[in-house]
Amino acid sequence: MKSAVILLSGGLDSSTLLHYVKTGLNYRELHALTIRYGQKHARETACAVVQARAAGVAEHRQIDIAFFGELVAGVSALTDPDIPVPALAALAPLQLDQPPTYVPNRNMLFLALAAAYAEARGIADVFYGAQAQDRYGYWDCTQEFLDRMNAVMGLNRRQPVILHAPFMLMRKSEILKIGLDLGVNYAETWSCYRGEDKPCGVCPSCVERRAAFSSLHVLDPLAGR
Repeated sequence: MKSAVILLSGGLDSSTLLHYVKTGLNYRELHALTIRYGQKHARETACAVVQARAAGVAEHRQIDIAFFGELVAGVSALTDPDIPVPALAALAPLQLDQPPTYVPNRNMLFLALAAAYAEARGIADVFYGAQAQDRYGYWDCTQEFLDRMNAVMGLNRRQPVILHAPFMLMRKSEILKIGLDLGVNYAETWSCYRGEDKPCGVCPSCVERRAAFSSLHVLDPLAGR
């Protein structure tokens, strides 16, 4: 029976990935990891619980590393309460390759934790939801990053783990189309970086999500909340 570990935040990308790995890639035993790292939009983790239950995962672990947010204080708008999450339109062109919402080495840390969890259970495959952002980007969501991380993982002498990012080269609308075809409940996902009661509609993640739904002529179930 094919088994996999999925990093599940509760956002659109990772929720789609969870169901895609199960149904599209035919992995029958799924383990989901959700990490609380001091993010402002921690309400997404409640959505992760719903998605994990819907996918029938074998185990869903929520890991609290809130100290990480304190460790990188003063740098990221996602973790520092004193740094406002910017509107995408307010970002200067030079900020788009690494905007203020970047969290230092977040994906490297998360993947290391997921790989350790997978290795301990004899699971060879770890998935994360990196995708090709339409208007901004992060270095730890690139093919080069993934290739180099896998080169490091390949040094393991007994139980190597392979990292996968099947959405790496896809736009948000392509990912959304996959999820809609799989019947993913997007009412139980959260994208807004500001973590307020309603999506702000202007942060980078909100803009990208809105554009994806709009391009497919589908109403976002979070619209108007």
